Amino acid sequence: MKTTLLLKEIYFEAFRNLGNYLVKNSLKVFSWFCFALFFIALYALVYRMATGFVFD
Repeated sequence: MKTTLLLKEIYFEAFRNLGNYLVKNSLKVFSWFCFALFFIALYALVYRMATGFVFD
């Protein structure tokens, strides 16, 4: 019984740290992706305004 509780505690600790690592890195990737999309949209807007596109 003691061995089972010890293994349970080891796995809980390992997956707790792994979850924080995955969440932190996935949020970093998502934020860079959002920044890239924002700057692409900003570039498209400025390009359209500079070339005289009529916004109807």
